[in-house]
Amino acid sequence: HWHGFFQHNHNRMDGSAYVTQCPIAPGNSFLYFFSAGHQVGTFWYHS
Repeated sequence: HWHGFFQHNHNRMDGSAYVTQCPIAPGNSFLYFFSAGHQVGTFWYHS
């Protein structure tokens, strides 16, 4: 779940299993890849 990033029309990587994305199975991983554009500030994420 991200804090600080403006993700207009792009919440599929917000981390809510079965709501915005499929859960990550045990032993697997998920790579987040997106452009922050011209955003500046403090950003963080947590699960």
